[in-house]
Amino acid sequence: MFKRKLKAIGYLEWDKVNGNNTEHFRKVVVWLEDQKIRHYTIEKRNDLRNIKSDKWPEVFQKYCKDVNCPLTTNPLDQLEWLIRHAVNLEYTDNYKKLKQVTESKKTKQESVQPSLKLKNPLDNLDFNSNEFKDGVNAIAKLLNIPQHTSHLVTLEACSKLVCNRLNAAAIANPDTVIVKGKPFPITDTKSGSSLGDVVLDNTVSYLTLLYIHDLRNLQTKINELIVSVQNVTANPKTNTKLGKVGK
Repeated sequence: MFKRKLKAIGYLEWDKVNGNNTEHFRKVVVWLEDQKIRHYTIEKRNDLRNIKSDKWPEVFQKYCKDVNCPLTTNPLDQLEWLIRHAVNLEYTDNYKKLKQVTESKKTKQESVQPSLKLKNPLDNLDFNSNEFKDGVNAIAKLLNIPQHTSHLVTLEACSKLVCNRLNAAAIANPDTVIVKGKPFPITDTKSGSSLGDVVLDNTVSYLTLLYIHDLRNLQTKINELIVSVQNVTANPKTNTKLGKVGK
């Protein structure tokens, strides 16, 4: 259960460890203390390194207490905790080193990179300023679009309306974008399941219609792609120079 953790922190015989084997168990503990945890000074590790001693279980329990292991009964659980503790220490050490390297590289890049002067006025806008919010709400009012609690959502709705209804092609041929016919009776449409609340049932109906609308748009794009491919493959050109007559 802890072999992958031992592999991650570099224990050479991680795939041969048997936690129920006394020698394996003690060797792993000694290696963890020597290579990763390093709670004791080198001189104080002698008792822990003496894995043949009959007093080793007592030394191990004292070691677990010294490293603040919260487990006190099952040695395997204690070993599992020690391995996790070693993994955390390994990650912390590497994180600090990598962070220092990353910060130094970032500082060096910032000192080398030239400062860019933005010419696009949109890049200098504060999209959360009151002036920007008032401008978005004014556009929404002009386009008869309901204002959302988030001005960015309102702006997105304005953008969709302008792109779909006020583009050059739509202005030249308004009949292509003006919806005609009788309005769909959405409030009378049943979604197939009732939630016991009129508002929730209507919401489900709206979401269902929006989903169907998205599927139709997807199908239209797929059909356009198929037609484009067929235009390329259905009109092959023959190179008559490669033909042979007779034997």
